Amino acid sequence: MRAGYVLSGRYKIKQTLGEGGMANVYLAQDLILQRPVAVKLMRLDLRDDPAAVRRFQREAISLTELTHPNIVSIYDVGEDNGMQYLIMEYVEGTDLKAYIQQNFPLSFPTVVAIMEQILAAVEHAHSHGIIHRDLKPQNILIDQAGQVKITDFGIALATTDSLTQTNTLMGSVHYLSPEQARGSVVTKQSDIYSLGIILFELLTKRVPFQGETAVSIALKHYKDEMPAVRQFNSEIPQALENVIAHATAKSLADRYQTAAEMAADLKTALSLERANEMPWHPAQYLDDETKVLEPIVVDKSQKNQTTEKKPVKKKPWSKKKKWLVIIAAFVGFLIILSLIAYAVAPRSVKVPDLQGMTKGEAEAVLQQKQLKVGKIKHRASEKYYEGQIVTTDPATG
Repeated sequence: MRAGYVLSGRYKIKQTLGEGGMANVYLAQDLILQRPVAVKLMRLDLRDDPAAVRRFQREAISLTELTHPNIVSIYDVGEDNGMQYLIMEYVEGTDLKAYIQQNFPLSFPTVVAIMEQILAAVEHAHSHGIIHRDLKPQNILIDQAGQVKITDFGIALATTDSLTQTNTLMGSVHYLSPEQARGSVVTKQSDIYSLGIILFELLTKRVPFQGETAVSIALKHYKDEMPAVRQFNSEIPQALENVIAHATAKSLADRYQTAAEMAADLKTALSLERANEMPWHPAQYLDDETKVLEPIVVDKSQKNQTTEKKPVKKKPWSKKKKWLVIIAAFVGFLIILSLIAYAVAPRSVKVPDLQGMTKGEAEAVLQQKQLKVGKIKHRASEKYYEGQIVTTDPATG
């Protein structure tokens, strides 16, 4: 979008701040409140893509639910000539990726202070049931006073992104949790894994795994052991390395359960009480350590004895066994008949969750379930936009 364009008669575009796979971000001037704002504008080639529009609108909904000093605030949302846009707080500074590149090496207290702000923001989002799913330094802004702001909640509720979209996910895949890499259900602990990778990068100026493709990097997160940060800098306290190991454990059972738990552990990582801390290992690692086994005692008197092998004669089937086989076959036949009858008999179908979908999308989903659209009623909603489904009758089940 060219400089000087006034969006919705209010936001005057000044310059481009960044370009992404789904949207571009511009610096603009709010002509009414006379303040700088950041404008996130959906790319023109995506405005006719219902899924992209829904994801863009989802970010607006997610951000309006969050009010925290370490999360970018949203001021307005709208549409101009078919272009979806968000008006957000303008953070004068840089993203964390560039900050690390410009200021490395960072002091350990600085690293802890930055991570504490990030963890506070993530804990706030998690308390509202929102999982970010794409935490990385590029989505974390830091102003000139050192205050951190997390942004880009565009896929906070999405589960359909694919690793084949290399151009848009190559930056994200370096921070991808093992469960995301294998396509499992994403939880709050997936965000915690990403936070562990961010802490790794703050301390080493690098990411733990490299590769030529997004898929190869994702596989390393899934299979390979996390490198130790102390091999890059032996002065890093062991307790700080332990926080990374705990946050990036492959198993969810070994990983921090909450962002608050990780924050509490990080808070004391530089204390003198933990100066001589031993390396942390997951429970599975401890179970796999070498165990001392009792020796097997061999009776020497039987050592040289050989066992004579005799051919085994098969006994003919008794009448009782024959009848058991016939009965089993008959029962199996009855089971097959029952399964066929169940398959052709009418049965209840759960109504799928259609909230947030357009009429066309809902019809496609219902068709797959062999269901049809009933009577449509229109009503206003604070959560959904015009044209989106608010609720269904009967309700989803």
